Amino acid sequence: QVEEADDWLRYGNPWEKARPEYTIPVRFYGRVEHGPGGARWLDTQVVLAVPYDTPVPGYRNNTVNTLRLWSARAPNDFNLKDCELKQEGFWGGSLGVSQGRYGGLSKFFEGKELRLKQEYFVVAATLHDIIRRFKSAKFGSRDPVRTAFDTFPDKVAIQLNDTHPSLAIPELMRILVDEERLGWDEAWNITVRTCAYTNHTVLPEALERWPIHLLESLLPRHLQLIYEINQRFLDRVYASFPGDHDRLRRMSLVEEGAVKRINMAHLCIVGSHAVNGVAAIHSQILKDSVFKDFYQLEPQKFQNKTNGITPRRWLVLCNPGLAEVIAQRIGEDFVSDLDQLQRLRDFVDDESFIRDVAKVKQENKVKFAAYLEKMSGVRVNPASLFDVQVKRIHEYKRQLLNCLHIITLYNRIKKDPGKPFVPRTIMIGGKAAPGYHMAKMIIRLVTAIGDVVNQDPAVGDRLRVLFLENYRVSLAEKVIPAADLSEQISTAGTEASGTGNMKFMLNGALTIGTMDGANVEMAEEAGEENLFIFGMRVPDVEALDRQGYRAQEFYDRLPELRQAVDQLSSGFFSPRQPDLFRDIVNMLMNHDRFKVFADYEAYVKCQEKVSALYKNPREWTRTVIRNIAASGKFSSDRTIAQYAREIWGCEPSRQRIPAPDE
Repeated sequence: QVEEADDWLRYGNPWEKARPEYTIPVRFYGRVEHGPGGARWLDTQVVLAVPYDTPVPGYRNNTVNTLRLWSARAPNDFNLKDCELKQEGFWGGSLGVSQGRYGGLSKFFEGKELRLKQEYFVVAATLHDIIRRFKSAKFGSRDPVRTAFDTFPDKVAIQLNDTHPSLAIPELMRILVDEERLGWDEAWNITVRTCAYTNHTVLPEALERWPIHLLESLLPRHLQLIYEINQRFLDRVYASFPGDHDRLRRMSLVEEGAVKRINMAHLCIVGSHAVNGVAAIHSQILKDSVFKDFYQLEPQKFQNKTNGITPRRWLVLCNPGLAEVIAQRIGEDFVSDLDQLQRLRDFVDDESFIRDVAKVKQENKVKFAAYLEKMSGVRVNPASLFDVQVKRIHEYKRQLLNCLHIITLYNRIKKDPGKPFVPRTIMIGGKAAPGYHMAKMIIRLVTAIGDVVNQDPAVGDRLRVLFLENYRVSLAEKVIPAADLSEQISTAGTEASGTGNMKFMLNGALTIGTMDGANVEMAEEAGEENLFIFGMRVPDVEALDRQGYRAQEFYDRLPELRQAVDQLSSGFFSPRQPDLFRDIVNMLMNHDRFKVFADYEAYVKCQEKVSALYKNPREWTRTVIRNIAASGKFSSDRTIAQYAREIWGCEPSRQRIPAPDE
């Protein structure tokens, strides 16, 4: 993987409007002084936050909302001489200070400290803005400037989308206590009623834990407030569970260790009135294990909000052919009421509809094949089964399981070239995090397998393996409508929800997947018999953990798996660097947290069912129709309506505002 910076503002952005009149100073570093008037944060460094507004129009409803983004600028009195990086330009890299917007905070610090600075910058600017607007709004207030905050939670909802904006909790407390002079209890009540937290992962290494020394230097007042929040919280825990010191240690916001850290997820739970996961199985796992202690203390906080996707982008815009075929049968209202797709169940035996759905898919495949040839020079057979796995590259998503299946298919063709074989084009795409070595090796493996398979004359066009480079939304809009098979094969209990799974379902691909994330609810909606479900369920994974997962046992027992692993070890796919994939093999054999071998046999057998159904185009397409008809639940319209009613305490309106000329 080769990385390059995305200079997204190189040519400007015609959709945004700068609002320099609302520029906000954001403070860092400094020290805290406590006096009779309370705490004062002094000797800080200031960065200016300049707002840029982008209009976000609703679909045919004459409503336009505003997305406000923040650009970092140096104050005018900023002294470049103070800066160690002055040769680069402190703010704008080679662009210099005058164009600070283009460099933002990113020249300020390396790595972790930069990230924390960015998180606080956007939180502080946004909160300052929210409070300015609340104070100047006239609803229910006769004061020239509003000073009472008791109605704040009724007018403002702050949804913490993962832990990245978690500093909103101490920042709101800082504003209410230090600047607005509210008492602690009143400020805390307002903060908790205003904030809610959405969790997006159960992987412990993905949860943010900031070193105390970093917070102490960058945000000294916030660290003091976090300590106070923690003390009061632990007093409550101790009152509920007297004598349970281990529980206090587990639930503390402060993690002891070689480096003391603040657990930001714990901060979010304590400072929010609602906590949710993003699929039913994920929300259950949060209650059963990840946040079990917190659930036992405050069960009423925990909810589920299954993710959704917008049918405007992910059907009408990216797949107009399919949208049209659907509209001819049930009208256009499904675009803003996706549950209406259920009416397509009436057409599952309608020969003309079956024909139309299959025709649109074939056209999308031909179009994508042409795009691939134009962009990468690779020719694929549009009559083959398009088997697609596009998502971030990560061990838990098990692109390696897909790779082992590809190698197995290749070996079967080589062993018996005359045997009938359902042709496949297997596409894997996605990006690896810059510092994630194993993910980058997985990309290298996919390309290496492709080099061998695609150049073997014995294979012909029966099997093609492609790595889709630079996977991004604009490429997703092309590949998803063309896919026949959607790969959703994470180890059960690791994928919070997934949304690609929903996009494929809505666009007429069938799913091969584990009972994980939103796959569970997709199977519930469409009927498990209309998905290709395989492998361990969460209880099976837990049982295997208890008895100990031993990859060697699967390697010894399954000859096709053993052959594939031996080919990786011996350098069959990397003859010029025989030990290129040594790290992958070592991980799979000795410390695979995601148990790839345990699901290999079930996966390969399930893929045989896929090929068998694909040989019967009518039955395949009828199954596709059942899936499309069951995808209504996965509209983001349903998701957002649930957040509004069950967390933000407001009722979404279907009323369309009249156009100015009506």
